[in-house]
Amino acid sequence: MNRPEFTCEVRVQYVPEQSQPPEGPFAFAYTVTIRNSGSVTAQLVGRQWLITDANGRQEEVRGLAVVGHQPLLKPGETFEYTSGTRIATPHGSMRGTYFCMTEDARAFEAPVPEFQLVFPGLLH
Repeated sequence: MNRPEFTCEVRVQYVPEQSQPPEGPFAFAYTVTIRNSGSVTAQLVGRQWLITDANGRQEEVRGLAVVGHQPLLKPGETFEYTSGTRIATPHGSMRGTYFCMTEDARAFEAPVPEFQLVFPGLLH
């Protein structure tokens, strides 16, 4: 059977020029690579992020598209984009879900595994 599947990888970078240590906020850019690892063409139509700071404060972000795009990916194709977030503490985490649709209108979700947002000054 044809199976839809997107897999996601994330790279994070601290953005010092948009941050105000030590009291915050702390800005991070994240680059997501989305690969159609399934066997059918499918489109990313929306996303949901859960952003958590070190105090446990959570922010949920939902919306259509990613950076203004709703990429249609054939099997094996990738789409990469960079976006950003700011948190009040020097470290936190993000995780998310992409909402996707196959060409024959079957909905599926692509999870984005949790990744860390860490101010470099915390590393020893």
